[in-house]
Amino acid sequence: MKYLNPRQRAVLFLVITAILWSTSGLWIKVISWSPLAILGGRSLIAMFVFLVYVRKPNFRITWLQLLGSLCYVATQLTFVWATKLTTAANAIFLQYASPLYVVILGYLFLKERPQKVDWGVMAMIFSGLLLFFGDKLSFDGLHGNLLAILSGMTFSIVFLIMRDQRNNAPANIILLGNAIGFLIGLPFIFKESITLPNIGIILYLGIFQIGLSFVLYSMAVKHVKALEANLILTLEPILNPIWVFLVLTEKPGPLALVGSALVIGAVIYRSYISARTTDYDIIPV
Repeated sequence: MKYLNPRQRAVLFLVITAILWSTSGLWIKVISWSPLAILGGRSLIAMFVFLVYVRKPNFRITWLQLLGSLCYVATQLTFVWATKLTTAANAIFLQYASPLYVVILGYLFLKERPQKVDWGVMAMIFSGLLLFFGDKLSFDGLHGNLLAILSGMTFSIVFLIMRDQRNNAPANIILLGNAIGFLIGLPFIFKESITLPNIGIILYLGIFQIGLSFVLYSMAVKHVKALEANLILTLEPILNPIWVFLVLTEKPGPLALVGSALVIGAVIYRSYISARTTDYDIIPV
């Protein structure tokens, strides 16, 4: 790590974040708990992970931080509901239209202009996602599709607010968001089967898939623009079904393989461009 500059570390942290986020699909398929119980359980564990990271949290929450925390919870809930009401492919594809919102909102509120390379990378990523999910996308489930779009919007707001708060402990936003998620999901936890496998999955989701991943993201967003981070994190929807394939043998088709290669190639290229750029904010990681 000492041989990497802050921006290179940030790119590495984002790639690890995408890998950790992508494991959620597999374990949510395996666990027998309901979505709201999962939200409550993993939020509780993730909250303790963030308390260890933050050490002395600043409880003077601003309205902007509160908005970020509420959008964090809303992203999780709307995505779960969207997956229930429409196809999983529709849900993840429509949610990952978020770079478009980040471009618009990032320019309006953070004055972060997208570079020429960003437009090309976005075109490659959307083409790859379309190939990957093409045979599973449909117009059915209107309400689910709308919720997935809303999930992408709230997702982009979380990115932008954490970027805006990069000088003011962005981790506090996720800490508060997990506290809210735990309170929402708490009543549903008591209705579920408390077995060793279920507890093991919740511990993994809380410690690594949400806790550690957002700690890394909180550090990375200090040195990488919101759009760059969002583009690198589009590795998640490609890696998610790959884990399911490796463990549950749900085999992707040939178009999906081409699409995944296109997305991974675009993200690697954008990560390389980001890592070699020396224009970064000087904020300690």
